[in-house]
Amino acid sequence: MLRHEFQPGRLVAGAFLTLAAVLYAGDAGGAWETPWFVMIPVVTGGLCLAGTVAFLTSLVRRRRTPDPRDPDTPA
Repeated sequence: MLRHEFQPGRLVAGAFLTLAAVLYAGDAGGAWETPWFVMIPVVTGGLCLAGTVAFLTSLVRRRRTPDPRDPDTPA
């Protein structure tokens, strides 16, 4: 049994922010060179994608749940 509702938008946002953290850590550790402007599309793109996923998920859930005012829904 799930303890909370699964939210894929937060999962996508967390994945992209973790990617940004790994890129910065690799740059700070000297493993590779990451230009500063790379983080802007990574973070903003991830947040936009997460917002889109969250919006689409809410649409799917809204269509799947029956309307309580509908007389055809079983009680």
